[in-house]
Amino acid sequence: MELLNVLFLSLIQGITEFLPVSSSAHLILFPTFSGNKDQGLLIDISVHLGSLFAVIAFFWIDIKVVLASAVKFFYGNKNGHDSNLFICLIVATIPTAILGATLKYLGLYDYIRESTLIIGIAMIGFGILLWFSDKNEQVNVKVSDWTIRHALLLGFWQMLALIPGTSRSGITITGARFLNYDRSSAIKISMLMSIPTIIAAATLEFFSLGFENISINWFEIVLAITISALAAFGALSLMMRLLTTVNFTPYVLYRVLLGSFLVIWAVK
Repeated sequence: MELLNVLFLSLIQGITEFLPVSSSAHLILFPTFSGNKDQGLLIDISVHLGSLFAVIAFFWIDIKVVLASAVKFFYGNKNGHDSNLFICLIVATIPTAILGATLKYLGLYDYIRESTLIIGIAMIGFGILLWFSDKNEQVNVKVSDWTIRHALLLGFWQMLALIPGTSRSGITITGARFLNYDRSSAIKISMLMSIPTIIAAATLEFFSLGFENISINWFEIVLAITISALAAFGALSLMMRLLTTVNFTPYVLYRVLLGSFLVIWAVK
């Protein structure tokens, strides 16, 4: 793959992964509208790993708390907020992991992944749903109030992200806002949920690769991971800095405009 394409793909993934605009849709559509061949699973995995490193770095203080609570949990200490946060993250990941593995096994994900019409409809529909959820007044439900019941509910919301164009961050933020979490807490929960989800998805894709038929260009992989990580960290920093003064309406407008274009493109 040309280095310029790797650069563009890494920037697209990094910028869109944690914004509620669907990074998967942009990665899927890139080869369609650029005229380039599909980037392949190896580059997809690489740019997602870059995003993973970015969110871990950005929320490192919270991640250390979760890791410490995981150790305590496995040593039998299941009490306290820290252990509760670890349990909630596991519970929230299970529904998507099960459905994702099932769709992959049945070959259904590749089918819906190739539908520009589905992507366009999802961009519009779930974008409008995000707008409705964000109309809630800022309330006092915080990350510390996260319960196993809410984690399971958000896990079911996250399952919808398997529809290309939905946006994993967008749909989990939507679910959290409907559960009355304030905007900052909704984003933080969504970002923390992304870590085990990205790890699970990347692991599934990794084992689906046929390495005997792949030539690995380590320079392209390192470049993809690095650029994606830097772009994701920058986009995440900007969103978190602006969340107190800017709501999700600009993202919703972008989704509706792009989704409308894709629907027209698909049915013309």
